[in-house]
Amino acid sequence: MAGMTNPSDTPDDPDAAAPAPPLLIVDGANVVGSVPDGWWRDRRGAAERLRDRLVAYARAGTAELAGPVEVVLVVEGAARGVASVPGVRVVAAPGSGDDRIVELVAEGAGRTCLVVTADRELRRRVSALGARVAGPRTVRG
Repeated sequence: MAGMTNPSDTPDDPDAAAPAPPLLIVDGANVVGSVPDGWWRDRRGAAERLRDRLVAYARAGTAELAGPVEVVLVVEGAARGVASVPGVRVVAAPGSGDDRIVELVAEGAGRTCLVVTADRELRRRVSALGARVAGPRTVRG
């Protein structure tokens, strides 16, 4: 019938699936290494401190990405074993952290995604997949 709409097409449909929140992926090794604060003496501890700082971004987002967002911290090497906490999912890369970040961006195809890293090659790779990029200061506070 002309002029009729399907009730399920309306934005007020309680059964409609909520869109996935934007994805904030943080290159843990790169962000931790961006400040010479002695992180090399305790890589795991440095990654845990970064993880704890990232919790605030889950609700608030960043200047480049409005919250709430899904925060994913990618760790590698000696930082493997850092646990997730509410608001921050920690992903331990089995090999290259950069490769795992690229995989996460590809898995999130169709979602707004911001990758935090200063690594030029990684920035190029994730940009080619449609992700936006920002430097470590975005989450260094």
